[in-house]
Amino acid sequence: MEQEIINLIKTNGPLSGSEIKGFIPGDNLLLWQTCKTSSNLRVKSVGGRFLRLDRRVNGFARSSPSILREFLTYSVVGLTGQPQLIDKRAQEIHSRIVQVSRSKLELAQSFVDEVKAQIGDAWPKEQACFILAGDIVYDMAHDVPRPERSTGRLVRGSDIDLVVIVNDRVSDDMIQRLDTTIYQKKYRALISPAVNEEIDYVVKKMERVREQVRFDTFKNMVACKILQEGMLIGGSEGFYREVIQLLPDNGVLEKLDRLQEVAIAFRKQQEDFLVQRDADKITPEDLYFFYPAEESEEFE
Repeated sequence: MEQEIINLIKTNGPLSGSEIKGFIPGDNLLLWQTCKTSSNLRVKSVGGRFLRLDRRVNGFARSSPSILREFLTYSVVGLTGQPQLIDKRAQEIHSRIVQVSRSKLELAQSFVDEVKAQIGDAWPKEQACFILAGDIVYDMAHDVPRPERSTGRLVRGSDIDLVVIVNDRVSDDMIQRLDTTIYQKKYRALISPAVNEEIDYVVKKMERVREQVRFDTFKNMVACKILQEGMLIGGSEGFYREVIQLLPDNGVLEKLDRLQEVAIAFRKQQEDFLVQRDADKITPEDLYFFYPAEESEEFE
């Protein structure tokens, strides 16, 4: 396989992992191992890694993107003697990822504007904020088609994660109206061929956030991590600052920093293990850490 990859790159120049996969179908792990261990090949990743919480990991902390996603979407493979070509191709891929991220950010902002416009004069001014989280805020969004969980429809890569937080004084009727409006627009975004995006969202009161910053259950930890990484894209900036201040006030930022350190160490440990072990001796349990993990089911 190594010589096949080398010949492919000699002909086509440095390629992403997914481009190589298109020419050389077969076992993902063996392809990754070959590229990582060859003295004739160099793998360069673009972008960064961020914390992902996973129930199946001891201590819950792992890094995202997964080893496989990073290789396929965010890495360039080239010949060791051609570093300039590798760097050039890596910059092209990174620019594309940033472009996708910005496009999804603009879509999310338009989505929020449409929701507010539909609510109209009843919008709870200074009492609500829209927070965007996930790949997009790290400029790491991708547009690789993937099936949406509930319908199986193919959507355009990274989903759009929205957290809507409202003041405790906002009425339940308004919360229900807000939820219904978002859901209707979410559904249209999913089924429209021109949009074809998955939007995950949650609407919750401030009192729920106060419960979650206790950081005492897995779901509460996920909620805090999403809040910590998020960015304001609509609603009241003052109310948003009030919400975010709950994190340092309750020692959550330090806890997330420690989890990030654990995730970094765990990632290195897993990569070292997988790159050194014979592919036919690796169990399905070992491979779990090679593939992406779903955090959205814990999205609250």
